[in-house]
Amino acid sequence: MSSTFGKIFRVTTFGESHCKGVGVVVDGCPPGLELSETDIQFQLDRRKPGQSKLTTERKESDQVVILSGVENGRSLGTPIGLMVANRDQRPGDYSDMQAIPRPSHADFTYQVKYGIRAGSGGGRASARETIGRVAAGAIAEKVLRQVYGVQIVAWVSAVGDIDASQPDMENITRQAVDKNLVRCPDQAAAAKITGAITEAKNAKDSLGGVVSCVCRNLPAGLGEPVFDKLDALLAMAMLSIPATKGFEVGSGFAGARMRGSQHNDPFIQKGKRLGTVTNYSGGIQGGISNAEPVYFRVAFKPPATIGREQATADFKGKETVLAARGRHDPCVVTRAVPIVETMAALVLLDCAMRQSTRCFKDLTPC
Repeated sequence: MSSTFGKIFRVTTFGESHCKGVGVVVDGCPPGLELSETDIQFQLDRRKPGQSKLTTERKESDQVVILSGVENGRSLGTPIGLMVANRDQRPGDYSDMQAIPRPSHADFTYQVKYGIRAGSGGGRASARETIGRVAAGAIAEKVLRQVYGVQIVAWVSAVGDIDASQPDMENITRQAVDKNLVRCPDQAAAAKITGAITEAKNAKDSLGGVVSCVCRNLPAGLGEPVFDKLDALLAMAMLSIPATKGFEVGSGFAGARMRGSQHNDPFIQKGKRLGTVTNYSGGIQGGISNAEPVYFRVAFKPPATIGREQATADFKGKETVLAARGRHDPCVVTRAVPIVETMAALVLLDCAMRQSTRCFKDLTPC
């Protein structure tokens, strides 16, 4: 079930880039949760296209409609169906690419795998598929907030060769992230990133970047031993987002250059709980959360569809030149921020619900 994610809080996305609509079915949401379209729309608005001159020119309002699973403003515990219509469709933009697989895009691999593919946009490989993830993740965020007080904040930390300074991860807020168009809390770096994306767009080219994320107020004990470790599940979730090419948690690859005496996180009493002095582990030890903030970074490649002419070959192997048409992001990271946040929420809530099944005292459910 390649379109389904999660064990207890399960989401199944559907739809292609240029079909009538996209959406998600959420199964496992607890009953009695106050829920309306407004709870979901905030993150969809941060993800939607056409937000500025730095993103794709496709104009979609991405208004979500709750189809099922909610009555009188409360979840029923039954599957929640969410739908967003595709309105600004231009399948004709892709006529030249029917016979030519775009370099570094999924056109070739989807064709090989299925023997057929969606001819408009990227089909299921399009970032438009992430609408369902974001909608479902917004629900997961609300549950995590109400039950644990969890806060999840992501931001753009690099674009191309421009690196932003690291913010105070204990206090960084979404309001600070959203103060500029590129969602980078370092205002000086944000100005440089804005210029770099503009230059790439004008040159009919694209740029990659990095999104960082911190998850605060998590309880200890989330994540399963061996194969379903919390960091492994986060890695799977993040690398399932279109255009991702790398993931690291805590010290990441930099930790490989340190000694154990430098990298170890000594324990200390923090109020009523045991905590750590440093957090090179990124809040995860042995694949299980230790109640320190979980933080990680996700690398996004430059978007594959660019307007600049590229020498390539068509599906028959004949050499040709492709200058892609259509409306595409010159850099995806500014719109990827809410996708990273909501995918993290899906992982964390599912892990929390799995952990709650172990809540027994003297063989009696808590």
